[in-house]
Amino acid sequence: MPTAVPEPTAQQSGRSTGAPREGRSYALPLGLGRTSARIGALTLCQAALMVGAGLLITGPAHRMWPLTVEDRVNEGFEHVRTPALTALSSVGSEAGNTLTVVVLALLACGGLVLIPRLPMWRQASFLALAVSLQALVFLVITTAVDRHRPDVDRLDASPPTSSYTSGHVGAATALYAGLAVVLLPRLSGAWRKGVGVVLLIIPLLVGVSRLYRGMHHPTDVLGGLANGSLSLLIVGRALLVEKTVTAPPSSGVAQRVTDSSGRTSYVPGATTVILNPTVTAEHEREALRQVLELHGHDGAEFIETTADDPGAGQAARAVAEGARLVVVCGGDGTVRNVAATLAASGIPLAIVPCGTGNLLARNLGLPLVPADALDAALRGSPRPVDLGRVVGDNLAPTYFTAMAGAGLDAAMMEHTDDRAKSALGWPAYVLAGIGVLRTPRVQVTIRLDDGPLLRRTARMVLVGNVGTVQGGVTLLPAARPDDGVLDLMVLDPRGPAGWIRALGAVLRGGRKAARAKTVGRTVAATTAANSASTTAAASSGDPNANRNRNGNGNGNGNGNGNKASGPVESFVFRRAEVTFDAPQPRELDGDTVSRGLRLTAEVAPGALTVMLPDRER
Repeated sequence: MPTAVPEPTAQQSGRSTGAPREGRSYALPLGLGRTSARIGALTLCQAALMVGAGLLITGPAHRMWPLTVEDRVNEGFEHVRTPALTALSSVGSEAGNTLTVVVLALLACGGLVLIPRLPMWRQASFLALAVSLQALVFLVITTAVDRHRPDVDRLDASPPTSSYTSGHVGAATALYAGLAVVLLPRLSGAWRKGVGVVLLIIPLLVGVSRLYRGMHHPTDVLGGLANGSLSLLIVGRALLVEKTVTAPPSSGVAQRVTDSSGRTSYVPGATTVILNPTVTAEHEREALRQVLELHGHDGAEFIETTADDPGAGQAARAVAEGARLVVVCGGDGTVRNVAATLAASGIPLAIVPCGTGNLLARNLGLPLVPADALDAALRGSPRPVDLGRVVGDNLAPTYFTAMAGAGLDAAMMEHTDDRAKSALGWPAYVLAGIGVLRTPRVQVTIRLDDGPLLRRTARMVLVGNVGTVQGGVTLLPAARPDDGVLDLMVLDPRGPAGWIRALGAVLRGGRKAARAKTVGRTVAATTAANSASTTAAASSGDPNANRNRNGNGNGNGNGNGNKASGPVESFVFRRAEVTFDAPQPRELDGDTVSRGLRLTAEVAPGALTVMLPDRER
């Protein structure tokens, strides 16, 4: 009789009880109740703090400096009024008006959900909740604190609420500063600075306008700024920093059945498919589902990535829910996020290339047609594959699966337009590369394992777990994804002749890699050969056995200190520390990250288990 791994209880798994069924889950997001309670408790504290400050201002402290000079400030604004300033103040005041804030907030939230390719639900919820909570606290304050408006000629009709705090300023702070929080991480260069300055200065202009028009005391404006800022802080920490609310689990049940002969079959929920909806069409999803069912993976759970969670959260959920197989459908960025979460878990990963580069899939020999790739993977067996661990200044520790680099290649990624990638595919990178060929050379210091410092000039430093990029171009011909080491290339062509020599070196390396593939060795066989070679070199006393390898005929092969041997150099290492003398653009598996001066890369041997086709040895 078959034996089944017990199903986790509803309380343990966070699922609702009932029979599993296919389709999208309508359960509430995980952590919603706890996060709501926490936000509610902190909002009560916020209201108590603001009310306490208001009672202090209108009570014991109203005869103390600086409250004693507030009237002079309002009178000063009254004395400098001119028709032009009055018109400008009307515009500034309207920017914080209730109707304006409500309309703009609705438009912004709708845009965050509808315009991006991946809906930004978390950011939209953050903005809507922050604006709503500051309004709720404002109503509590005006009910509890009774303060008269300034004794000057007021340019607007006096609303029935208390002067403390300024509702216009509080609403403007929550809306415009909230928009800054959402937009600035997604902007760069002059746009980032310009948009940031405009959005952050609007609440201040609203405050000055309200003072000019005689509607509030200075401390009322400060109270509004504090109220809006506290709402942003409370909601932002819960939704954007800690991210305690996550997508709801599906109704699938993670379970496998093993019969007396030891054969394992999968039941609904044991297989999780994580897909990037922007590159995985509906017909491709159906084809993948049919392939899964063909191989006995019935009832697989399909989970989409989002803009703020491009794969890591979905993979963590799959692990927590007991998935026995994870399938990732997307480009290199999606694969990297999922692989980083599955590292060292032992859960097999099937890679379905659906992106522009698909570097890991290409180098693993998988078909580039999604359904064919999945079929080939499921006909194969799980194999250990290396990952690269990387960290740097302004770069938290993370993994990459294919390549990480700084300089020319990262600049190329920065200048590749998403629309061009969608229309042209990988040739879009080539077009972008033409525009950044003049990327300046930079001084770089490299330490490989425990070896001496190498000082070079370079236009690009590339770390590879694999060697071949788009178009079949092989940059690191000796790189293998399971040889227990990483490869490093230093590119430093000088002038047209240098670029021609560099191109020739790359082409020679590509021919060597192509000849190696015709031998028919599997990845495992290649690993054995590399290990034997390294062992023999180490036993012979070569101190550089684990550090340098003349993979394409253009590397130095012996770590020759501070003298480069040509426009392209190749090295092999287990750990590399790379330091530039000026901040460089950086990328991980084709995704740009923050610029910086340092990159430290280290191999994580066999950290990822990947389903790969069985090949003849």
